[in-house]
Amino acid sequence: AAAQGGSGDGDGRVLPPRSLTEPLLHTVEMHTGGEPLRIVPRLEAAEEAAANGLSLLALRRHMAATQDHVRRALMHEPRGHGGMYGAVVVRGGAAADGADLAVLFLHGAGYSAMCGHAVMALGRFALDYGLVAAPRCPETAVRLCCPCGPVTAFVPWDGRRSGNPVRFHSVPAFAAATDVAIDVPGHGKVVVDIGYGGTFYAFLSAEQLGLDVRSSKTRELVSAASAVTAAVKEQFKLQHPESEDLAFLYGTILTDGKDAFSEEPSTNICVFADEQVDRSPTGSGVTARIALQHHKGLIQLNQTRTFRSSTMGSLFTGKAVKATKFGGYNAVVVEVSGEAFYTGTATFTVEEEDPLKHGFCFK
Repeated sequence: AAAQGGSGDGDGRVLPPRSLTEPLLHTVEMHTGGEPLRIVPRLEAAEEAAANGLSLLALRRHMAATQDHVRRALMHEPRGHGGMYGAVVVRGGAAADGADLAVLFLHGAGYSAMCGHAVMALGRFALDYGLVAAPRCPETAVRLCCPCGPVTAFVPWDGRRSGNPVRFHSVPAFAAATDVAIDVPGHGKVVVDIGYGGTFYAFLSAEQLGLDVRSSKTRELVSAASAVTAAVKEQFKLQHPESEDLAFLYGTILTDGKDAFSEEPSTNICVFADEQVDRSPTGSGVTARIALQHHKGLIQLNQTRTFRSSTMGSLFTGKAVKATKFGGYNAVVVEVSGEAFYTGTATFTVEEEDPLKHGFCFK
C-alpha cells in the first residue's frame, strides 16, 4: 500500500521524494526467460519525431542523437544494470501500415534492430495496455513495427488478460554465410556461420574455443564470444538486402554444437552489444539459428526444436514455418515461442543537480 499510495507507516507521512517536480519516467517491468525488459509506454519526444514523418530506422538514429540520455538513465546504473534491456513504445505515425504499435529496442550500448524476448513481452503488454483494438479469444495477433520490419506476436487472451506461451513470426531469416574461417586473437582459426534473424549473429560451438557452453565459467564464455565478434567485424563484410542501417553484427552465440535435429534441447549463450549476456535463449538468435539449420538441411519445415539458455536454463522453441525469399537469399519465416511475465511497475525521477543523473557503467 505504501508503494501504491505514497503513504508512510500509517501516520500520514509521505515517502520521499516529497515533491516529484523533476521529469518522470514511468515503466512497466517484465522478463522473458530471465531476460529483463523495461518498457517505456510513452515517450513524447519519440512520438513527436514519429509524427513528423520519420521512419522507424530514422527515428532510431534521431533518438540516439537527441534522446540518448533516456536510454542511459534507464539501462545503466543506478536505475539499471549491466544486463538491462528496454523498449520504447511508439504509437501514432511510426505505427502505421496496420501495426498496433512501433517499438525501439534499448540496451546498455545502444539500439537494436530486433529483439525476440522483447516481442514476446510486448505482445502481452499491448493486449493488457489496450493497444489492440479488438482482441480475440483464445489468441490475438499483435502486429509490431520493429526497426528490422513487421513482426507479429500471437498472444493467448481470455477476454480479460493476456497469458503464455507467446509465439511470434519475425521478418524472413536467412543464412548470410556458412563455414567462414575467422582468425580470433588468442584462439586461432575458428569456423563460424553468420545468420540473420532480424539482426546478424555469428554462431560457433564453444568447443572450437576450448570451452563448454554448459560448464565453462560465464566470464570465459563472454570474453571468447566478444573476441569472435570483434574478429568477424574486422574480417567479414555484412550486407543487408534492404538497409545499410541493418548491416551490423549484433553479437556472437556460442552453442553446444548440436545443430542436427533432435528432440533434446540445444544449449547456447548469446553475448551481444558491449559484452552483454542474454539471460534467455535469445529470440532473434533462435530465429537465425533455425534459418541456418534449415539452410544446411539439418531441419525441415515445421520441425520444432527446443533451445536452452546456458545461464538460466530457460527454454524457447523454434521452427521454420514457411520458405520464402528475402532479397537474393533463400529465407524462412521462423516461429519462436516462450513465456513472458510481469515483475512490476516503476516511476523514475531525474534530479537535475545529480551528477550521475543519466547513469553510469561499472565493470
